[in-house]
Amino acid sequence: MQEFNAKVETELRRALQEASPEFFEKAVVELLWAMGYGGAHGEKQHVGKTHDGGIDGLIRQDALGLQNVYIQAKRYADDNPVQAPAIQQFYGALGDRQGADRGVFITTSRFTKGAVEQAARYHDKAIVLIDGLKLTSLMLSYGVAVQKSREFTLYTVDEDFFDQDLV
Repeated sequence: MQEFNAKVETELRRALQEASPEFFEKAVVELLWAMGYGGAHGEKQHVGKTHDGGIDGLIRQDALGLQNVYIQAKRYADDNPVQAPAIQQFYGALGDRQGADRGVFITTSRFTKGAVEQAARYHDKAIVLIDGLKLTSLMLSYGVAVQKSREFTLYTVDEDFFDQDLV
């Protein structure tokens, strides 16, 4: 089963890499929404476009928009990792948003060591990094862009059945 799902994750990552940038941005917003960000009264918004200021999506976690999650999505090939300057730009974009204190940077590829170190330097804003492997694993876990292929049912003996007097 793990081998089959690993193959599906690889196919899913490839499909995301071949999709348009706008589709990818919307897909990651859908993933975070499926993960429960937004709560009962939040809302999701795709804001990515040319010159979007470094923010591709936004999830308002409460009805008043007091707690927001800002999203940056980079649809890169496997051999094109996200580097530290991209993290610096995202941090700058968060700084341009009044009250922005958290962001999620998602890529279909991976992050360089420098990018990971750069994200860890920022203590005033939480920046979570999700690489392509984690991305597709989360998509399977939360049922985004995938369908269940099979389900298994396991049985145990019903002890209560044997405690009855069958007539």
